[in-house]
Amino acid sequence: MINDVDASIAVAAQALARGELVAMPTETVYGLAADARNPDAVRRIFLAKGRPADHPLIVHLPDQSAIRDWAATVPPAARTLIDAFWPGPLTLVLKKAAAVDPIITGGQDTVGLRLPAHPTAQALLRAFGGAVAAPSANRFGRISPTTAAHVREEFPDGGFLVLDGGASEVGLESTIVDLSSDLPRLLRPGHIAASEIEALIGPLQRPSDDAGPRASGRLESHYAPAKPVVLFGTPAGGRLPADATSSDQWLVLAELPEGSGGLVLGSDPKNYARQLYGGLRQLDAAPGGRILIEMPPDTEAWAAVRDRLQRAAAGSREGG
Repeated sequence: MINDVDASIAVAAQALARGELVAMPTETVYGLAADARNPDAVRRIFLAKGRPADHPLIVHLPDQSAIRDWAATVPPAARTLIDAFWPGPLTLVLKKAAAVDPIITGGQDTVGLRLPAHPTAQALLRAFGGAVAAPSANRFGRISPTTAAHVREEFPDGGFLVLDGGASEVGLESTIVDLSSDLPRLLRPGHIAASEIEALIGPLQRPSDDAGPRASGRLESHYAPAKPVVLFGTPAGGRLPADATSSDQWLVLAELPEGSGGLVLGSDPKNYARQLYGGLRQLDAAPGGRILIEMPPDTEAWAAVRDRLQRAAAGSREGG
């Protein structure tokens, strides 16, 4: 890794211009970035991640004015949310501009757009002078990375530059709001709560995962460790882990069962979110056969965390 930050950013911008991939920090998670105007470069993201070609990417913009290059129209509700939350962890889904390559959108007529708040991401986008497509820098469906070390663990032979911007401050992927129709829709919960958005633009539809445009993170199974995940603690969390053994790893809010191994992430939802993916990676690498996760309360403050945990468990045969 190049130690000087400015030099690293300059090298990364040059790599993007050559059509190469760069892992960059954002306030949500680390992204695997490519020049969004270069279809061949974008294809390298899909190949590196093993990502389905119909799964759209989020375009990260260098500034607010760049939205005109990517969206066919920017409705008033979008302008309101941009003024309130950009730069920040909010992705807006809008009707795409004609020039947007379908490889970005998964063949849809909509595109997801975001202006990241992380200073390293902003510096890279300015140095590059354009937008990047940047899904999370992990193998498709697996745990998202929140540190540069996670990216290197995920892609030990990746052959691309990893910019180290420290641990992600938010720790979960962006809130996604669809404004491509007359009915604003919440497609993915995140750090910015639905109530904060509704206070500005009115009610949000909450469609099922197979309704509305396809968007990142909406597949039933996602964010998953290699180990089976068992959720417990609420009716929605599945059965209680009565069959727990000493080889299981626990992820809990307040106190580990006596004699068990695992992590306590606490009862503050934002701090929990910040630590979640790193904690899942740690437990996935530890000895033992399963990860037993205590579900947090079913409240808006925990909505994004609960969404990620339910998807992490969905692919497990024992996932409740």
